Amino acid sequence: MKNMYCKILGHDYKVSRNVTSHVKEYTCSHCKKEMTTNSKGGLTVLTPKFKEINNVLEQIHNKRKLRL
Repeated sequence: MKNMYCKILGHDYKVSRNVTSHVKEYTCSHCKKEMTTNSKGGLTVLTPKFKEINNVLEQIHNKRKLRL
């Protein structure tokens, strides 16, 4: 039933994690599908590879924020 809602009306993505000010991770509130922003600013499926990239990117971003 949850997938039917998304097929008819589309996904309802909510920000689940702010990686940086430009990169975010999103989760659909109905079917729990996870997405992230790609290098061009569009949404792409959050695969394990993208999760790892986002984790490293967040660590680098946090270190730079602390230095400033």
